[in-house]
Amino acid sequence: MTKITVKKESPVTADGHMLINGSETVLREIYTAEECFTFTAEELVNDNVSFFVARKEERAVGCVALVIEADYGEVKRLYVPDHARGLGVAKILMAHLEEQASKQGLKSVKLETGEKLVAAVTLYKSLGFSVCDKFGNYEDDPVCLFMEKAL
Repeated sequence: MTKITVKKESPVTADGHMLINGSETVLREIYTAEECFTFTAEELVNDNVSFFVARKEERAVGCVALVIEADYGEVKRLYVPDHARGLGVAKILMAHLEEQASKQGLKSVKLETGEKLVAAVTLYKSLGFSVCDKFGNYEDDPVCLFMEKAL
């Protein structure tokens, strides 16, 4: 069985753009542009952001970003393309993100998702995330579901 590796990479590479564009495509099939609170590849190039790419045999099979806020980390852009689904890539990426957040001294990780993203919500709950109040600069929006996990 080929091992899946996760490393910090630039989001503005060809693979970074491919993964982020794939994520955006999936979200836009479900939500309108006004309902999406996503970061572009260029917006992820920031000192407080770590962009992680999962690879299997050098092929990019998923991504996630950790945005460091004052006392928590925010999960952004968790995405696994269709061809890599069912391999446990999302769980591997989230475990890596949580480990990195802990190393940064963060007390929790939070995320914004939506109830229409059933597989994502199920995954987050299975990883120990629970529903929380809105955080950061998010507006009140009925499509938003906020979750957090203490580290």
